[in-house]
Amino acid sequence: MSAASHRGADGDRGAREPGVITFDGPAASGKSSVAQRVALALGIPFVSSGLLYRAATHLVARSGTDAGDQDAVLDLLGVHVVDLRPDITGNDVLVDGRSVTSQLHTDHVDAVVSTVAGHPDVRAWVSEQLRRVPPPFAIDGRDMGSVVFPEARHKFYLTASAQERARRRVGERAADLAAVAAAIARRDEGDARQLAPAADAVHVDTDGLDLDEVVERVLASIRASDAGSAPSDARAVRS
Repeated sequence: MSAASHRGADGDRGAREPGVITFDGPAASGKSSVAQRVALALGIPFVSSGLLYRAATHLVARSGTDAGDQDAVLDLLGVHVVDLRPDITGNDVLVDGRSVTSQLHTDHVDAVVSTVAGHPDVRAWVSEQLRRVPPPFAIDGRDMGSVVFPEARHKFYLTASAQERARRRVGERAADLAAVAAAIARRDEGDARQLAPAADAVHVDTDGLDLDEVVERVLASIRASDAGSAPSDARAVRS
């Protein structure tokens, strides 16, 4: 994974990392779109952590490796060079020097990625790559604020009903609503261990809100925090 510099050991980062903004939440909760827009508004890069898991899953599917075999998946990652290149407007993923980004958001990858991401050693590999990215940046995932960047100053946890998330996913690709809803339910179950929000995360319920509204609420929360105040309900930014 490319990085201009390394932040060093965890102990060198201090009690808080003001340059990291984390966005966690279940599948199709809007965290990627919101993180991208917030990063753009603040003029900082956006890092999509899930693309590393999807790249690993893509390799598993392409090679016929057993997704449930952690050692086999790690061996596969050791053979191939996976390079995540974050940018303000998006991310590109290269495997052995060739972009695979367009192949990472498919129903087949969706169906297997939770299995791959559930392996502790795979998660450790992803976390190690992410911690090498120099701040500032906004990042989305499942446990960015709770596990990977617990020292981040700004943490957000985005939620939405399963029905709303299914509708959003159907809007992204040609698929049947019922099938997508079932896939999301399975994904939530598989991701359960990673979906617990950080205790100090600001919760944002995105049901009934468009992207602009969610982004503005997040930016308002960041501005309030940086100014030394906080929303009246720091746990739930919703009206």
